[in-house]
Amino acid sequence: MVWAAVGIPVLALGVLLAGCSKKDAPASATASDGPVQGGTLVYLEQQAHTNLYPPAGGFYPNGGVLNQITDKLTYQDPKTLEIQPWIAESWEVNATATEYTFKLRKGVTFSDGTPLDATAVAKNFDTYGLGNKELRHPVSEVINNYEKSEVLDPLTVKFTFKKPSPGFLQGTSVIGSGLVSLATLARPFEELGDATKIIGSGPFVVTSETLGKELTLQARKEYAWGPARLAHQGRARLDEVKFIVTPEDSVRIGALLAGQAGFIRQVQAYDEKRVQEQKFQVYAPSTRGVNNSVVFRPDNALVADVKVRKALLHATNTQEIVQTLFSANYPQAKSVIASTAAGYVDLSAKLAYDEAAAKKLLDEAGWTLGANGLRQKDGKELVLAAYESLPQPQNKETLQLIAQQWAKVGVKLNVLAGDSGSRTLDNLDPEKTPVSPGMVGRADPDVIKSNYYPTNRNVLLQKGGVSGKVKSFVDDKLNGLLDAIAAETDPAKRLALAGEVQHYLIDQAYVIPVFEEPQAFAGATWVRDVGFEAVGRPSFYSTWVSKQP
Repeated sequence: MVWAAVGIPVLALGVLLAGCSKKDAPASATASDGPVQGGTLVYLEQQAHTNLYPPAGGFYPNGGVLNQITDKLTYQDPKTLEIQPWIAESWEVNATATEYTFKLRKGVTFSDGTPLDATAVAKNFDTYGLGNKELRHPVSEVINNYEKSEVLDPLTVKFTFKKPSPGFLQGTSVIGSGLVSLATLARPFEELGDATKIIGSGPFVVTSETLGKELTLQARKEYAWGPARLAHQGRARLDEVKFIVTPEDSVRIGALLAGQAGFIRQVQAYDEKRVQEQKFQVYAPSTRGVNNSVVFRPDNALVADVKVRKALLHATNTQEIVQTLFSANYPQAKSVIASTAAGYVDLSAKLAYDEAAAKKLLDEAGWTLGANGLRQKDGKELVLAAYESLPQPQNKETLQLIAQQWAKVGVKLNVLAGDSGSRTLDNLDPEKTPVSPGMVGRADPDVIKSNYYPTNRNVLLQKGGVSGKVKSFVDDKLNGLLDAIAAETDPAKRLALAGEVQHYLIDQAYVIPVFEEPQAFAGATWVRDVGFEAVGRPSFYSTWVSKQP
């Protein structure tokens, strides 16, 4: 008998996951019928959510919950990437993208009955744009140059920016801009890991939670304000969605194939064939942002030399990684951002695998091979370290294969596990982690700034960010390009800047893009119309369950 990490045997999941059994599917539905209302969907998530303050929704388990219980001002069509009405019926943007005025729908309420009006929207974006030091709410990474809000009337709100902010409209459509009640915003950050404390206006509401293990959502019967152009309108079709944290891949797959769960997240590439052979569907929506990559921290002297970084870039055989570990759903990266992302530039030629060139660059940098096969210089060996990233698919195996590739040119990479505390602290110290994995999804050029800017994710660990361990590394040219992307109002020029920064990141060999990361899900055939927002988080608003075969 196989046990899940939460202590539940697979054979016992039928008790806990009864909502997806035949008896709970709508009796009148068949696979050929149209959508019906009712039933429960059991959704197995690989990891527990951490914090549901909306700007923390970039972590996919967080976003997967927030996408069901919050609405956004606008909706980004996942196919066309067009920004469409949702809670905002219409909007106006001035010529310099420093003023945005939104007209809101009437009659929208949060699940506690309070109105989702201009006052509530203003408070949400004042918090996301400026943060709240007293309550420890951080600033959202998707909002740049925010100054203030102004309530013009109960259903009209205006936002003003210190400098142009052309990405703001798209930013109102993302998980990080989910709208929550004034009561939720009055809570300190530390309380917002409790899903029952998050009051949104979305189609579902949290009714119970066992922290770290299970979450139950019920449909709001009065919900009547979904994205205006969706085919489905009104309340959610499902009655209930049950989230169950199931860390073991084999347990999630087994529960799905046994009919004990209807939908699961994080299907590893090596399980795709097994799932499909059993007539289950694999979904792999693109995250449309910064590719799954390895990044360097140049504050560490071992990787401060661009020749060393370029050597390791050319020593990395990403084609071998993708072909060995992944499937066709994980395209080999050809740039810093995905080929489906706005502003993408094909940089394949600069990313070519070339072991001979890598060895030559290391020689030129003064790193010579020692008797033990490791590069040495000034009495030091070229030994680097990186922590595996648990949210990223097969990241440990990816880093281990990179370590094998780098060993061929005399460089050692230690792949570390560690507990969550050590990973968090050491990843802020370039001396301990000169190498790190990373990615971020967002369907807007601002995603590049989100990943690399010092006051955002700061994956390169520049001075001025969250790490106090950085001694001197700052790249003013890079930061200037990132600032320019965030402030350029001409769409063509903005995309050109996105291309320029992609070239610069590779020319400096700050990053080694590996593959375009999707979000991989699997579902039973009787689970219908699962939606995905533009960067791959699921939406169960239109979902329905037909009678199982």
